Amino acid sequence: MKILIADDDFTSRAVLAGVLEKQGHEVITAVDGAEAWQIMQQPGAPRLVILDWMMPKMDGLEVCRRIRALETDVSPFLIMLTSKSEKAEIITGLEAGANDYLAKPFDPGELRARVEVGRRMVALEDALVASRDILAHEATHDPLTGLLNRRAILDQLRKELARTRRDGSLLGVGMCDIDHFKQINDTHGHQVGDDALCGLAQILGESVREYDSAGRMGGEEFLVIMQMTAGSDCVAVFDHLCQKIAASSIQTRAGALAITVSIGAVCAAAESTVDDILGAADAAMYRAKRQGRNRVAG
Repeated sequence: MKILIADDDFTSRAVLAGVLEKQGHEVITAVDGAEAWQIMQQPGAPRLVILDWMMPKMDGLEVCRRIRALETDVSPFLIMLTSKSEKAEIITGLEAGANDYLAKPFDPGELRARVEVGRRMVALEDALVASRDILAHEATHDPLTGLLNRRAILDQLRKELARTRRDGSLLGVGMCDIDHFKQINDTHGHQVGDDALCGLAQILGESVREYDSAGRMGGEEFLVIMQMTAGSDCVAVFDHLCQKIAASSIQTRAGALAITVSIGAVCAAAESTVDDILGAADAAMYRAKRQGRNRVAG
């Protein structure tokens, strides 16, 4: 574990580092509070910090306060190292943001024990953050394809519409439907159908830029949202995507499979609502199917 020791006393700093390095920890040292604060603002900053209370330039209390004011998903475990023994002073340190304290002169066994408590707390916090991220991903992504689910892609459409109203930019929206998808399921089975959905999702994910979005609306229907520049031809942009899908070969458990899609393309106006856009895109998609499929209609 990476641990920061901030202490202006060389001997104290060296003894602390020696004890912790013997435990297998990676130790970083700072000679004053200002250096400690600078280290803690860097990416990959230590997750456990031992701060001397009295230091030049910036004392341990101020370092604690500044660290706690940082906006971060994971907070470091802070141990205040102090010769102060009055209960009121210890409370002051804890109120400043310290998780624990260690009195000088410290006992090496007590130091190891308190650091181990901090290590466990950091590990627990990491596990909670990881669980939160997993739950957040599951709440917004389609479990089969990994793309945004219906609720999340519609939320993204609402955000993009709000942005277009603010800056006057253009937004292209495409409703994509796999042609003859029922035939794929009837001929090869639903597992191969799932492979086809995942293959299309991969193509869509690779085709959109980092500031565009793609999501599964349900069944074999997908929604693609693209930011457009002035003068762009919305139909032409989605026609390129349509051709790319038709030229691709999707690997399934039944072998390589070629699929095509019909796309209804809409260039969203500033006054458009989500329902307006979805209705227009859906109607255009069905026009594309009536016109022979494997094409884009606007």
